[in-house]
Amino acid sequence: MPEAEAALRTLAHNVRAARTRAGLSLDELGRRAKVSKGALVGLEKAQGNPNFATLVRLADTLGISVSALMEGPAEGRVRVVSADEVVPLWAGERGGEARLMLTTSGAAPVEVWRWKLKPGEEYPSHPHQAGVVETVSVTHGRMTLVVDGREHAVEAGQTATFDGDSPHAYRGAGSGTCHLVMTVHIPPGPGPGPSATATT
Repeated sequence: MPEAEAALRTLAHNVRAARTRAGLSLDELGRRAKVSKGALVGLEKAQGNPNFATLVRLADTLGISVSALMEGPAEGRVRVVSADEVVPLWAGERGGEARLMLTTSGAAPVEVWRWKLKPGEEYPSHPHQAGVVETVSVTHGRMTLVVDGREHAVEAGQTATFDGDSPHAYRGAGSGTCHLVMTVHIPPGPGPGPSATATT
């Protein structure tokens, strides 16, 4: 499919450019992001099909947002994005999904996600780089937010926030589908240092 091929070419270009800016070899990026060198070589040649967890690890290690790895040049001052135009980056076993709608520009970008979680469906995440802050706003249904092993009920009309450098998970609760909007606030910085080794 032409759209998928174009997206993979954009991803390949952006990963290679971000790695070069960070001054990292393929070996070093692979070590820090816990991604094999072979997978990175294929990715930078626009081959393969990297999963969501791999993209998150690469973005965290490179000190940029996930969508900065996936987006082409900005098209204008105002961007309007429809959910049905965005390919899900995560699909749950029961029909849940996560779509990265957009990322704001600037020194401290913010990712905006739309999630659907079916009852009992869970997405676990390892810690992000220090300074990442997440907010979760439930628009319909109920979810359980797990941070550092503690469970927090979040219902429609409620918003929770937490530091993303702890292990965390999102789980559908109740009897119906949970819909939520998540933002991921990425700290400003010159790029990854020796400690930028998030393993999401």
